Amino acid sequence: MRIGNFSGFYGDRADALREMLTGGELDVLTGDYLAELTMLILGRDRLKDPGAGYARTFLRQLEDCLGLARERSVKIVTNAGGLNPAGLADAVRQLAGRLGVPVRVAHVEGDDLTARHPGSLAAHAYLGGFGIAECLRGGADVVITGRVTDAALVTGPAAAHFGWRPGEYDRLAGAVVAGHVLECGTQATGGNYAFFGDGDVRRPGFPLAEIHEDGSCVVTKHPGTGGFVDVGTVTAQLLYETAGARYAGPDVTARLDTVRLTQDGPDRVRVEGVRGEAPPPTLKVGLNRLGGFRNEVVFVLTGLDIEAKAALVREQMADALAKSPPAETRWELARTDHADAGTEETASALLRLVVRDPDQAVVGRALSGAAIELALASYPGFHVVAPPGRGAPYGVFEDVFVDHGAVDHVAVLHDGRRVPVAPPRDTAPLTDPTRPPLPDPLPAGPTRRAPLGRVAGARSGDKGGDANVGVWARSEDAWRWLAHELTVDRFRQLIPESRELPVTRHVLPNLRALNFVVTGILGAGVAAQHRFDPQAKALGEWLRSRHLDLPEALL
Repeated sequence: MRIGNFSGFYGDRADALREMLTGGELDVLTGDYLAELTMLILGRDRLKDPGAGYARTFLRQLEDCLGLARERSVKIVTNAGGLNPAGLADAVRQLAGRLGVPVRVAHVEGDDLTARHPGSLAAHAYLGGFGIAECLRGGADVVITGRVTDAALVTGPAAAHFGWRPGEYDRLAGAVVAGHVLECGTQATGGNYAFFGDGDVRRPGFPLAEIHEDGSCVVTKHPGTGGFVDVGTVTAQLLYETAGARYAGPDVTARLDTVRLTQDGPDRVRVEGVRGEAPPPTLKVGLNRLGGFRNEVVFVLTGLDIEAKAALVREQMADALAKSPPAETRWELARTDHADAGTEETASALLRLVVRDPDQAVVGRALSGAAIELALASYPGFHVVAPPGRGAPYGVFEDVFVDHGAVDHVAVLHDGRRVPVAPPRDTAPLTDPTRPPLPDPLPAGPTRRAPLGRVAGARSGDKGGDANVGVWARSEDAWRWLAHELTVDRFRQLIPESRELPVTRHVLPNLRALNFVVTGILGAGVAAQHRFDPQAKALGEWLRSRHLDLPEALL
């Protein structure tokens, strides 16, 4: 069966649904709208309007394409239901009625555990794909879910199509890997890719997977669309927001160390050999709550004496902040300035002050008056990027875990029948597999100081307060060097932020890859905006820019 993707996040390319429907043959189209930050945004929407809580942009996309999907017999499966899948399902039915397009709409529910977690804005369990499968087996044309795993959007349709049942772990694991590759849309077709110069990525096409009954697949894209699909683009996405060799989900634990990738022609990568194991005994629940209020001001420091200017304004602001000290104060100086610069902007550095406190008045008073009062009384050339405001709420994300039986996973079919989805019969605690042997080291030879990115790619992302950085080699010789050179100690040396944090290295020889997990580098998660790059999207590119003694044979 052919499963495509038309959305990788809430806000993705609006016309992608039409592009995918008109670009080639498909059986199912999936749309992924949910992320940790999105759940917080939808939770705030629901506070204002109890009938909200879903991705409204999906309805606008569907209005343009529902008839086309029906005409081409393409089923649509999406988690755009967010916090209110039943509400979105009703909205789709109303839309179909206005358009005169007869479609059967089903939805999945049971993930919402907010009532069991007082103080949370949204608490949702990550459900598996068998609720989606029941909806499709019941005849649905459109399936709306809330918080399911991203890969479930693919495992559900595959299970329905091929008749897979719980316990067929290798097949399910293969579909999980396919789903993980597809879930972020154009990240599998050259978007956000370390070696983007290998193809034309000005407007990458969205990916699709040709899935076979044994769980293997070929990742590709519609003919004539932009971007490219090769072993590197698929490797990068496989490493994105993962950790060790065991990639756990509610239906199966997929063994990423068994994945085999081969180029199967232009823009075609074959994915096979994936082994699966019983899922862990618990389900992940994402808790989102309001953490307090945040305010910031960015001082522009231009020309000479940057460090002295920064020291002066910090001392002046310290006096003001002492009168009503916020719970947290954070300073960062970004040396974006250049000597003898040809423009004022390139002669300037940025000094960022961020304050947090449970009381909005505290963060407002801390910056709004104090920073602006320095306008004529501080360093020469004083100005700020924008005046600080009253302060804005920020969110906190954390994971908790519950038994599978703690959720009422239900498929609500298009005719209103409710089909309970049983929890997995067998589970297994998640353990680290035996550490794989490293390849023989590259023979010693002359070296040259150069960026790591000359011989390795990387992709990074966030999981709550942690970040992962997947690094892969493009050749066997580069892998022999990388596996021995890029140790945890070397990683900490290259990424100073990580030196006081737990860092775990995972080795994936089949992918010629290392995956580093940096615990706590993102604080309380993306919504807390703990660091300059709050989702660690560019952490891998920073690592690639760091210089090492590289073997000349690789260069």
